[in-house]
Amino acid sequence: MNITEVAKRAKVSTATVSRTINGSNTVSPKTADKVWNVVRALGYHPNRYARALVSGRSRLLGLIISDIVNPFFPELVKCFEDMALQKGLEVLVANTNYDPERTSHCVHRMLERKVDGVSIMTSEMEDGLIAELEKRLIPIVFLDTGKVRARISNISVDYGQGIRAAMEHLVQLKHHRIGFISGPLTLRSALTRRAAFLKSFGHFGLLPDETLIQVGDHKIDGGEAAMERLLALPKRPTAVLASNDLTAIGALRAIYNAKLRVPEDISLIGFDDIYLSQFTQPALTTIRLSRTEVAEKAFSAITALINGKSRKGHEYHVETQLVMRGSTGLHAEPPNS
Repeated sequence: MNITEVAKRAKVSTATVSRTINGSNTVSPKTADKVWNVVRALGYHPNRYARALVSGRSRLLGLIISDIVNPFFPELVKCFEDMALQKGLEVLVANTNYDPERTSHCVHRMLERKVDGVSIMTSEMEDGLIAELEKRLIPIVFLDTGKVRARISNISVDYGQGIRAAMEHLVQLKHHRIGFISGPLTLRSALTRRAAFLKSFGHFGLLPDETLIQVGDHKIDGGEAAMERLLALPKRPTAVLASNDLTAIGALRAIYNAKLRVPEDISLIGFDDIYLSQFTQPALTTIRLSRTEVAEKAFSAITALINGKSRKGHEYHVETQLVMRGSTGLHAEPPNS
């Protein structure tokens, strides 16, 4: 089966088929849909390398994430890949595991494969690697860490919105001694969430206590260890906000092992609203950061830059919302407190 047969069945020219397969904006959406339907029906598989030579594009997008084990990222990857598939694009996924050396290797893989653009959904990217991508004139989209300029867009997450809602919820439940488990302070996103947490104290007239802020690693074991340190304090917190849901799940385990109850003894709030958070016992109150919205905006941003709709990048905004479940409850002051 070849391009001529596709053109014949779709009742268009071979040039139209070629432009459709190569993602040209000169083909109307209606005609493009007709061509792709015939392509799929005939089982035609265009030669990717030949297409790249003709169009000057690889039709390959790079997607760099931090931790494939964290359920936040597979959900994001799936949505991004689904959108790419609809447009006849491929995605090269790279997982950095928060390792600078591995991150460098990921970027160089992208360069070797001549990706048309890169979505960097991680915050540990070194400036030198970004400069290398820029030097090759490769469009880039960042998650929360980029400075908008030529060929660079950024997705800005309003962490403060969700954290303020979480703190207001806890204050309404009579909690005043509130702990926080951050992510690694080498990550900009972790620093941003920590800063938003500290800022919220002033908003609600609370005095921050540095002993109630512990550093985790965005993983379950790190959340458990950080929660154990909070429980060992002479006066433990009555509520804890975790920097992501995996951290909160680890904290749940530490609280259970200490023979304490959630939320009767300690209220707990996560961040991200991963799919698993609704199945913990009790179900986790958390701050939702929509992976679907992040993926959709990342894909739209990178394809807009690649297709030349705008050479200058843009700032895209994503909101966060509190999702209330069973892990938060009213703080009951002990008698004679």
